[in-house]
Amino acid sequence: MADHATFTLAVVGAGPRGVGVLERLSANAAELLGGRRFVVHLIDPFPVGPGRVWRYEQSPLLRMNSMPEDVTVYTDETVRMEGPVTPGPSLIEWARQVRSGEIGYPVPPDLRAEFDALASTDFPTRRLQSLYLRWFYEKLLAELPAGLEVVEHRSAAVAIEDGPPQRVRLENGEVLTADAVLLTVGHLDAQPDPAESLLESFAGRHDLRYYPAGYTADVDYSAVPAGEPVLVRGLGLAFVDLMLLLTEGRGGRFEDLPGGGLRYHPSGAEPVLHVGSRRGVPYHAKTGYRLRGKPLQLPRFFDSYAIEQLCAKAAPLDFRADVWPLIAKELAWAYYTELFTGHPDRVRTDFAVFADAFADLAWGTSELDSLIAAAVPAEEDRLDLERLDRPFGGEWFESAEHFGKAVREYVEADLARRADQRFSADLGAFMALLSVVGQLPALLMTGRLSAASQVADLDGWFKGFFSYYASGPPPRRLEELLALADAGLVSFLGADLLVTAEEDTGVFAASSSSFPDVVTARTLIEARLPEASVPRVSDALLQQMRDAGTLAEEQVPDATGADLPSGRIATRITDSRLLDAAGAPHPRRFAMGVHTTTRSPGAFTRPRTNAIMFRQNDALARELLRMEPES
Repeated sequence: MADHATFTLAVVGAGPRGVGVLERLSANAAELLGGRRFVVHLIDPFPVGPGRVWRYEQSPLLRMNSMPEDVTVYTDETVRMEGPVTPGPSLIEWARQVRSGEIGYPVPPDLRAEFDALASTDFPTRRLQSLYLRWFYEKLLAELPAGLEVVEHRSAAVAIEDGPPQRVRLENGEVLTADAVLLTVGHLDAQPDPAESLLESFAGRHDLRYYPAGYTADVDYSAVPAGEPVLVRGLGLAFVDLMLLLTEGRGGRFEDLPGGGLRYHPSGAEPVLHVGSRRGVPYHAKTGYRLRGKPLQLPRFFDSYAIEQLCAKAAPLDFRADVWPLIAKELAWAYYTELFTGHPDRVRTDFAVFADAFADLAWGTSELDSLIAAAVPAEEDRLDLERLDRPFGGEWFESAEHFGKAVREYVEADLARRADQRFSADLGAFMALLSVVGQLPALLMTGRLSAASQVADLDGWFKGFFSYYASGPPPRRLEELLALADAGLVSFLGADLLVTAEEDTGVFAASSSSFPDVVTARTLIEARLPEASVPRVSDALLQQMRDAGTLAEEQVPDATGADLPSGRIATRITDSRLLDAAGAPHPRRFAMGVHTTTRSPGAFTRPRTNAIMFRQNDALARELLRMEPES
């Protein structure tokens, strides 16, 4: 009878990641369930499937920054995992099958026009993605194998107590018992950091408005006054959402112009946004084309062998000195592969000759620079990663107006390049970046990356570079940004933005390294998600576990034996088990997500990319299916 005892799993967080693990439980059940009853409790106050971020009930102005042909929740034959592949439609394939009647699924009337017109290279609303994720979950429920059961709980978990069995307390008063608990936590909401707390206190003393870092769709900006200047720190995706909510979301209207571009017609309810960041420019727009050349073979230079060679070094690894050159060479390899094989008229050398020479030269050497210069005549066709990272680094302008003109030219050039198939080599570099992210967990698993470099370089600079280059907005969002600038509702504050609290005048003041002007305002908005921070986490469950010592902040050891905190939830990188305050793995508790030690990427991915998220989900599902009930 012990072989047929019921096993119970509590999954806290039932968005796409939690449901992705459920899919892998279902796929592996035939091999590993062994006639048992396996009950999964899905715990989330938001709708199961979409979860919080992708819930249907949000502004229709908010869009994905991925095209529907690049979004899937299904595994394919490229995924290197032990479990079976269960193929299914990508977002665009699903939409086409619903439209043809092959899949029967109701489309809400307010989404029908977008749904019917959706093309493979559009950027859908998040509400349309919500529909796809909900369908995925409902289909999964309808096809559950015998023995696997699901129970939904539309409430938040507030505490977990040790067993046997594990006890999960919900906000609605329920207490669930479970043999194992999985946290799929996503981004961590956090209380203000020390700098934000000082700004909050300053705002309170001077009757100002301050909005610390937060998920834009969940922040109430209704108190931001119309017509007044507002300082905004951040030019990434959170800013793009904020920009739309405070302009078109307040009744303004964008008009498509006959010759291209947009004109914005204000409603009068908009504030005037003065925005800056470290780079001073928005993220690069997503590309609007496909690769034309030879299929990319990735990874090529940042593969498992390269990681082994790195780890053979005696000293701890420095990310910028030891790891980045291999990553940069990987990006350049993919970039030039596409340039040479997709656009042979723009190079002077046979690709095979170039590739052989390229492979033998180290990144950053004069020899490699000379090889590229001789083979690629046009400077615009050469990959300049330093210039990409800091397009206005070290440049000085006479005024905000002069800098604003430079930003406009920069954005216009970016939009033109990202829409021009002649520059599809940029997409090659993008694909290489995705490959690199898939390799980084293998590097982290070795424990050889120095603590300071991991925290400052990998989690800091490289994470920012990846987002800036590869995770930007749809092109139209940048066109809208330019239209708002033309309408006098957006201005650019420059690079290396510095915001100070001026006690004498009782206002916020913004300056930068780009021009001498200083801009003041009575409202300051942090347009970014909070950094990972277990000490400052605001979620009641994670607070309870942290205070009980059963959930800890990741500590990264440095060369001296001391530890540096990373802010992330500490998990054992080999199997995602939670580590307690003493560093011991819990036999019955797991956590997955971007803010854990494993740094799991997003909950869905591009098809046919051997996505690490699928591999992690599969490995964890198989681990859970092999576990015995807690006695």
